[in-house]
Amino acid sequence: MDELSAAQQNHDAVHVILPYEKKGEFYIEPLGDIGKKPVYDFLKRFFDIFLSIGALAVLAIPMAVIALIIKKSSPGPVLYRQDRLGKDGVRFELLKFRTMRTDAEANGAQWSEGENDPRIVPQLAFIRRCRADETVQFWQCITGKMSLVGPRPERECFYDEFETYIHGFHERLKVKPGITGLAQVNGGYDLRPEEKIAWDVEYIKRRSLWLDFKILCKTVKVLLTGAGAK
Repeated sequence: MDELSAAQQNHDAVHVILPYEKKGEFYIEPLGDIGKKPVYDFLKRFFDIFLSIGALAVLAIPMAVIALIIKKSSPGPVLYRQDRLGKDGVRFELLKFRTMRTDAEANGAQWSEGENDPRIVPQLAFIRRCRADETVQFWQCITGKMSLVGPRPERECFYDEFETYIHGFHERLKVKPGITGLAQVNGGYDLRPEEKIAWDVEYIKRRSLWLDFKILCKTVKVLLTGAGAK
């Protein structure tokens, strides 16, 4: 079996071993029982609540302005709701500010093309570009459905699709999904699913408050400068 090397040389946050490939199929390192980290889990939950409350307080006015812009720019609801899979495969309703047309998935579920997705309402593209569409997820960190840092949640249909050729893609469900994560600050939309899962597995293996802090700092840098992730 040949190990993938694409994109590996361009990332410097954590050394990540990409999935093994054989005849067009990829194989993820089994994580098994990841074990409990009581102190880490308690502190992570504390900071999720504390920092999310602070973020919502600071962003309350900008979020109200964003909601008004969406209402004036495009017919339809301000918030976009979609079922995703959380920790242990439990379904939850993900919230985002709506930046796409209301008929964006009239032909079925589609994998996002990032900032260049033609379904995005032109007047709302800046909201997606600066990741402001995800600010409402701070509330979901407070309620416990998400964490500030973790693998980005995906839909069940994509888990089923990716699992057909990325064996072990469901490994990322062993921790709570996050607003940002190791994959997002090391490629984001540019990563293929088989690359993204490698970063997610690496995060799960190495999860710690220090790693979470580094990811949050890099996320802020990306938001402020546009560098490092797309």
